[in-house]
Amino acid sequence: MTSLAEDLRGWIAASRRRVAAASLEPRLDHIGRVLQVGDGVATVAGLPETRLDELLLFEDGTRGLAVDLGEETIGCILLGGGTGIEAGGIVKGTGQVASAPVGEGLLGRVVDALGRPLDGGEAPDFQRMAPVEQPAPAIVDRALVTVPLATGLLAVDAMIPLGRGQRELIIGDRGIGKTAIALDAIINQRSSDVISVYAAIGQKTSAVARVIDAVKTYGAPERCLFVVGEADAPAGLQWLTPYSACTMAEHFMQAGRDVLLVIDDLTKHAAVYRQVSLLLRRPPGREAYPGDIFYIHSRLLERAAKLSPERGGGSLTALPIAETQAGNMSAYIPTNLISITDGQIYLDPRLFYEDQKPAVDIGKSVSRVGGATQAPVLKALSESLRLEYAQFLELEVFTRFGTMVDERTRKLIEHGRRIRAVLAQAQYAPLSLGEQVALLTAVAESVLDELPLERIDAFRAGLGAWLARDCPGALALDAGMTALPEGLAGPLKAALLALADSLKQAAKDAGRPA
Repeated sequence: MTSLAEDLRGWIAASRRRVAAASLEPRLDHIGRVLQVGDGVATVAGLPETRLDELLLFEDGTRGLAVDLGEETIGCILLGGGTGIEAGGIVKGTGQVASAPVGEGLLGRVVDALGRPLDGGEAPDFQRMAPVEQPAPAIVDRALVTVPLATGLLAVDAMIPLGRGQRELIIGDRGIGKTAIALDAIINQRSSDVISVYAAIGQKTSAVARVIDAVKTYGAPERCLFVVGEADAPAGLQWLTPYSACTMAEHFMQAGRDVLLVIDDLTKHAAVYRQVSLLLRRPPGREAYPGDIFYIHSRLLERAAKLSPERGGGSLTALPIAETQAGNMSAYIPTNLISITDGQIYLDPRLFYEDQKPAVDIGKSVSRVGGATQAPVLKALSESLRLEYAQFLELEVFTRFGTMVDERTRKLIEHGRRIRAVLAQAQYAPLSLGEQVALLTAVAESVLDELPLERIDAFRAGLGAWLARDCPGALALDAGMTALPEGLAGPLKAALLALADSLKQAAKDAGRPA
């Protein structure tokens, strides 16, 4: 048993070693004072060396982002609750910019803009920290967008095709299926190698939970990442969410992989930015938005790209969502986003309330990349579909006035109604390329013209199993095929006719008296 003197000698020796190893060089800290704080922003004085977008550290551990650099004061967005911050408190400059964790360990997780877990699990593993604000790839580092990104929605894949590396806006009024289209696109990637990143900005907790549950039930959650800035999160975190999500997605793009980024939604993001800008006393412009509102979205969406083979060949496809009021696409934020993106998918409230879902307005929707990315076999069948559908809509309006129509016009109208019924689709039920080709073949060959409209849903529902039994070659179609293989067109049409005949016979049997 050691004596007290021996214990004391050991402690003294250990203390001397610690003192000898301690670094006693002078250290420079940038320290300022909080002038005022409230509503998610703070005004700070005494940090003349602070850079734009530098992280500041307050006494209670809350971090802030320096966004306004004045001659005497600094405007700061708080990235936390900030309940312990008071006027006169100390704030330190960190010399670092806002960063987010990136890496494979984030897949399957739900995190906030700073990478902190929101799913109740441990802190995610990550490879490194990357700045949330990064420059977009240069023109010489980009390649042409030529590879299709299948959404599984026939209305989109046939008439508004998307490509890997494209930016396509999903726009429409509240509650008519904007998130549903993006969610179906994420779910459809279960059969591809695409990684999906979903960024929720200002959404209710219940809405975000429904999206996550749907992906876990129908999709491939192990290749999905959810970055959430909920409605009750600090305004600074909501504002930072899309930039952090884009940084996390860019990590995979730079590794040569394909990524789908859904931003839901940028209208709420603009409202949050307007809120903090007004609190920081920035001059308001149109609709009280600050003057740089266009730039904060353009610099975000410009990061979506298809990289050249020399840069790894990865891609980042962006699907931003925007909300309109009473279908007004000429409002400030919608027009900004339409001019930034490569096209838009417009959802019409009238179609939604007529139970035409997805409620895609073909006339106002466009993909500026278009057929360059469409699967050739699908492109060959859908070339005239948009024109035929537009002609039908005009004829249908004409006949609503009770005008007598000839037999040819009647057939065109009945054919158009079948096109509309085929374009309708249930949620969480994306179609494979083979099923889409089969449906378009049925439309082109007038297989459905004699089938009652109420049986079209049954035709679509039974198509996959029917083809697997009678024409398995159709389900094996590849996006690289330029046309239907020889020997497949005949069996495919025969299988479609047989399915239609069976449904017509079932309808007749159901109508017979017992």
